[in-house]
Amino acid sequence: MRILLVEDEEDLGLAIKQVLVSEKYIVDWVVDGVEAWRYLDNEWTDYSVAIIDWLLPKLSGLELCQRLRSYQNPLPVLMLTALGQPENRIAGLDAGADDYLVKPFIMEELLARLRALQRRSPQFQPQTLTIGKFTLDDANNALCVNITEPSQIIPLTVKEFQIFAYLMKHPDRIISGSKMRNQLWDLDAEPMSNVVAAQMRLIRRKLASYNCICPIETIRGQGYRFNSNIALS
Repeated sequence: MRILLVEDEEDLGLAIKQVLVSEKYIVDWVVDGVEAWRYLDNEWTDYSVAIIDWLLPKLSGLELCQRLRSYQNPLPVLMLTALGQPENRIAGLDAGADDYLVKPFIMEELLARLRALQRRSPQFQPQTLTIGKFTLDDANNALCVNITEPSQIIPLTVKEFQIFAYLMKHPDRIISGSKMRNQLWDLDAEPMSNVVAAQMRLIRRKLASYNCICPIETIRGQGYRFNSNIALS
């Protein structure tokens, strides 16, 4: 899942981002409403959830949420605010927020509310990804390859897991390197241009060490593809 975090309090924003990253979320953190809208209003990045503070510079979280809904964007929104009166909560929900969390809060509650948003949004629910002999094991951050008995269990780094998950959700579709960078790396991280190719080399080397063929193909000049025919063979 990729999350847009909009929070202008530096200490809180950093703390939230660190917790989310530790839970394997990809997080873009911005500090004002105008910048947040620039991130939302682009064709390169798809977010699963937005966490938006109410009191933001330039464009408030309430206005940002209203603008999002005016464009018929169904993105789930968790509103953060120190304004905890019933009338404030009603205003936030009426603006289009899906849930409302009053500051101060503990991170465990934030994570629980994110999980609840996922359960209410079927398209964002965690799912077991299996194509042919390859299954992604979310609980153990591993790739299971059912070629021999017992199955091969190949441990993956967080980024390797994210790459497999993204490509397996779009089997046989060619995804450009730039699209993958925009979707799987923080936009403010400015990764080097060949970071995707470097990760692919590491993935192929790892699978080769387990005597396993890699189902991810490089399509020269176009991008990368999870080949379901390889996975089925």
